[in-house]
Amino acid sequence: MTSTRRVKTAVAAAGISSFALLYAPQPVLPQLAAQYHLDPGGAALAVSVATGALAVAVLPIAALSEVIGRRPVILTSVIASVVLGLLLPLMPTYPALLVLRALQGVAIAGFPGVAAAYLAERLGRAGVAAAVGAMIAGNTIGGMLGRLASGFSAGPLGWRGALLAVAAVGAVCSAVTVLTLPPGRRAGRAGGVGRGLLTALSKPVLLAQYAVALLAMGSFVALYNAAGFRLTGHPLDLSPAIASLVFLAYATGSVSSAAAGRLVARVGRRRALIGALLLTAAGATLTLPDSLPLVIAGFLVLTCAFFAAHAVANGWAAADAPENARGQVGGTYTATYYLGSSVGGAAGAWVYGHAGWPWLVAVVAVWLLLAVAAVGAGTRVRAERLELVRAG
Repeated sequence: MTSTRRVKTAVAAAGISSFALLYAPQPVLPQLAAQYHLDPGGAALAVSVATGALAVAVLPIAALSEVIGRRPVILTSVIASVVLGLLLPLMPTYPALLVLRALQGVAIAGFPGVAAAYLAERLGRAGVAAAVGAMIAGNTIGGMLGRLASGFSAGPLGWRGALLAVAAVGAVCSAVTVLTLPPGRRAGRAGGVGRGLLTALSKPVLLAQYAVALLAMGSFVALYNAAGFRLTGHPLDLSPAIASLVFLAYATGSVSSAAAGRLVARVGRRRALIGALLLTAAGATLTLPDSLPLVIAGFLVLTCAFFAAHAVANGWAAADAPENARGQVGGTYTATYYLGSSVGGAAGAWVYGHAGWPWLVAVVAVWLLLAVAAVGAGTRVRAERLELVRAG
């Protein structure tokens, strides 16, 4: 196996494990709500506390990777997150479950927080866009497999058995990562971490990508957190196992994220990103009628478009990251991404629980339009600076 193929295999396996574990509770949120007498917002905390903890932990962990290296951080992440996943079904109360989910979020942070920087260092600027697309394709497969395993196991095994089944999937994938992940570059020095963070926060084009991560991911998770309640409730009235089939839409995301590099080469980053964000909003709008075919079509479109947008934004941030700030840029992007997941996911579940699906779609559309505006503003500043440089 070539070095490049080993890299892609290892990060894809890590992505499958990490994202399967991170979102495993999502399909069983209605079961958690029923057992613990929770509203949709309360049940959604099983997802939001993990993504929130990930968002808080990712920058310190990215800084740590500058000192000890990317590979040790990634390996520790995939092993620790699986161990915590195996312990989750043993938690006796909902607060105890939330505490362990928060710890699991911290553990998972080590992979997405440094993976893009690791790929940029291993494969170079020219190859990072395609590699990040392949990594995100693995992430989407993990999210899909974890959700499907959880949704289909919940009927015969209950939600505890469902979480255990996902942990078993994660254990297999983490073993693949441990066996195949090549070493990264040598560790750096702690003294440059703070300067790198300032650099990561000073470029408008990077700030635009962070805004996309925050707003688009918040929109995406808000819709999927409420999807189980909408599909199993009146008037659609699907069983939990059938409702979990909505996560098959993630297959479109794996295709679109892997193809994002070709899209960028054809139309440019700016057009590709803005188009994908607008298509995400259009897909959300398709889910408004109480028609199962339209709801399914809407989730297919919004999932495909969201992951294309994420792949473009993540690859753009990795490619434009200065050499002395790759870890900090990757960490900041991931922090905003999962902050959006945590806050947007919880807020969306609250909006759905109190106002219904149409209002949730309206809120999500506003967030996505704000992301489009951020891309326009951030890239306009960059274009103006390039013109000044050329004129000078």
